[in-house]
Amino acid sequence: MSKRTSLKSWKLLESHAQTIKYCHIKQLFDDNPNRFKDFSLNLNEFLFDFSKNLLNEQILKDLFSLARECELEGWREKMFKGHRINTTEDRSVLHVALRDRANEAIFLEGVNLTSQINTAINQIKKFSDKVRTGNWKGYSGKPIKDIVNIGVGGSNLGPQMVTEALKQYSDNKLNIHYVSNVDGTQIADVLTPLDPSQTLFIVSSKTFSTVETMTNAKTAMNWLTSASFNQSAISKHFIAVSSNKKNACEFGIEEENIFDMWDWVGGRFSLWSAIGLPIALDLGFEKFIELLQGAHEMDLHFRNSPLEENAPVIMALISLWNCTFLGSQSQAILPYDQPLHKLTAYLQQAEMESNGKSVNWFGEEIDYPTVPSIWGEIGINGQHAFYQYLHQSNNIVPADFIGSVKSVTSVQGHHDTLMANFFAQTEALMNGVDEKQVRTDLMAKGRTKEYINKVAPHKVHKGNRPTNTILLNQITPKSLGSLIALYEHKIFCHGIFLQICSFDQWGVELGKGLANNILSEIKDDKPITSHDSSTRELINHYKLVSKQG
Repeated sequence: MSKRTSLKSWKLLESHAQTIKYCHIKQLFDDNPNRFKDFSLNLNEFLFDFSKNLLNEQILKDLFSLARECELEGWREKMFKGHRINTTEDRSVLHVALRDRANEAIFLEGVNLTSQINTAINQIKKFSDKVRTGNWKGYSGKPIKDIVNIGVGGSNLGPQMVTEALKQYSDNKLNIHYVSNVDGTQIADVLTPLDPSQTLFIVSSKTFSTVETMTNAKTAMNWLTSASFNQSAISKHFIAVSSNKKNACEFGIEEENIFDMWDWVGGRFSLWSAIGLPIALDLGFEKFIELLQGAHEMDLHFRNSPLEENAPVIMALISLWNCTFLGSQSQAILPYDQPLHKLTAYLQQAEMESNGKSVNWFGEEIDYPTVPSIWGEIGINGQHAFYQYLHQSNNIVPADFIGSVKSVTSVQGHHDTLMANFFAQTEALMNGVDEKQVRTDLMAKGRTKEYINKVAPHKVHKGNRPTNTILLNQITPKSLGSLIALYEHKIFCHGIFLQICSFDQWGVELGKGLANNILSEIKDDKPITSHDSSTRELINHYKLVSKQG
């Protein structure tokens, strides 16, 4: 059982980290006039610039050596070929098969997955076309106007992020709503203005037992049947996306209205499946296929490109370098496109649920930093909120800046102003401003020596803050598909480098189990005597006050 820290390349990188910290990114540009060319990739849908990172040619070379010592290329093939690389749950990891537009047979233990996937894709097409054309009628004979997607985690974040990112491509035939929070305020706010006779619910749950989702689904069902006075209305207003048909049928959903999920697709990588039904309903089936096509093209790039020209591999290596070797504890995702305002939340789940682990493949404690915490906000909003921290805090926060050459909504003068900020921020984070320059600028403005001495230290920006820049041609279904797949593969690579099981989520399961037990105790009239004193008294206080009304 070879540990990553014993690898030759790992030891070399540890040594590099001790020396490069005395260097400044500005100096790296001075040393190499071709740095941008050497440290960037121009792909079909976007330009990826990683030149503003604290690494040189030798460090990058040794990072690629580490990738090879970790047998990344072999693990990559294992994933694409359906090997059970989700070892703790003994499952394959084949979300890439969902968007394989080559339509070549993919077999898993003798079963042709391509046939199953095509059947599911055709079901999505027929269903979305039927609803969008008004041929799917509600209990009163009226066509559907509103779609309410009920799910949580990957069953919500993926489709919601995509439909909001691609809102400008919608023909607005249908209104799409999302309910994920078990707080009754959200579902009440969503349902209040809707007409039950023209509302369709999609209940998305792999197991069809997630408490939050089932609670919301039951509320929605009660709302419908109270309005229709007819239990049979459920068949015209509820569909399910689940791998547990038995539970969905027992809930009251007709079997013909249940869309398949498979255990080889993790929830946070599932928007390419029937979990993406809201996308097809909102944008039309053709746009949904364009999204899949963009992801497929990134799959081909990831699978076939050499490591040195492979965007997901390079992104993962840089994240590993910044976090594990240079010690950065968090990373910011900063989109400068308003349509991508949900992207950071989506990537939080994708990265932190996948690789937020502390033991390796062999169940041994990991003794090195793993992945950073992911956070961020739309760029301009962030500039007036937390960029102060990015520029002058003692904590170095690497950041991904994501923008577009062309806006999806052209309003004269706006996009150039937006992108001027976009380019300025990465330059400022890299260069900073030293005290000498601050004093020179203040003197040029006629400030007194006393004022300069007082203010100058506060205006110093050390710079040397690493950033990646992803510059899309424009947000389209295809380019968005490529962008999402880029990050998916980055997460996979990062997990391989760290020897982490990226495709389970036992921390999520622990919380679910505890919540179920506490829910039973809350419903019981007796005072709670178990738990630690804090949890016990909090629950008892809640029960006491709630009874008082």
